[in-house]
Amino acid sequence: MKTRLTLAAALAALALPAFADYPNQPVSFIVPWPPGDLEDVLTRMIADQMQQDHKVAAAVVNRPGGGGGPFPGAIDVANAKPDGYTVGSFVLDVALVGHEIGIPELTPEKFDPVGIFLNYPFILAAKGDAPYKTMAELTEYAKSNPVAVGHFGIVTSPAQVTMAMARTMGFEWGSDAAFDALDCNTLASGDADVINTTVQLVLPCLNDLTVLVALTDNRIPLLPEVPTIGELAPEIAMSSWNGLFVRKETPQEVRDVLAEVTKKAMASERAQQLARDTGAEVYFLDAAGSAERIARDKETLARIMALIE
Repeated sequence: MKTRLTLAAALAALALPAFADYPNQPVSFIVPWPPGDLEDVLTRMIADQMQQDHKVAAAVVNRPGGGGGPFPGAIDVANAKPDGYTVGSFVLDVALVGHEIGIPELTPEKFDPVGIFLNYPFILAAKGDAPYKTMAELTEYAKSNPVAVGHFGIVTSPAQVTMAMARTMGFEWGSDAAFDALDCNTLASGDADVINTTVQLVLPCLNDLTVLVALTDNRIPLLPEVPTIGELAPEIAMSSWNGLFVRKETPQEVRDVLAEVTKKAMASERAQQLARDTGAEVYFLDAAGSAERIARDKETLARIMALIE
């Protein structure tokens, strides 16, 4: 009997997946944008934390998708093994619409959230000498003057919120265009009258700008007088976030390790200093909370799409 039990235990041990030892090989975090923005910087902190805590190599791989959306990076994760060694660091658009726009590799829905860790400090900004200082003044001005708005691509949620906000407030943008970079030069050159960008990208000239609204859940500490979209148009209030995602088949043990590493990295002084410097919200929302947020945002996005269609 003892021999049988010993043999059974040995066979069971051999049958156990390697996930109990996760991670035991290099981990790649796929960021579907170029290097340098908030999601990239914070994901690199997560990779550093993984290396520090688990003594394995971990690196960020940037896979930009261009103006069509952040989907090449998502496809990489969808095609990888569900073992936690290829992890997506995705903006909300991947989770909300990635599987609904005719991309076979992402259909049906492929990903589950490990956790959301960043709310972007998105704003609508104009030059300091613009003939409008608030969204109400912009509304009146735009009724008789064309106003060009710049964004990161019409398929992105911040751009869609911006379009819906105009409809809600009773005006139309004169024109819109997608840009790879939306910074101080975009406004100074006159390429756009209003830009949908993040505080981080206009920090060098922030004091010289007119910031009309924050597309965020809460007021941005660097801009305490600027109202949020929730204060002006609550029915379409939706902020942009970024989180870690894995394939749905990924074992819970792997998700737990990734969640713990991310939570620790976001609580670090380095991450919190980045939040103070840029106006971003850096935190950790667990998988259950993230799933609830995604469900709410899908409902809000449906209202937004109904407005702009």
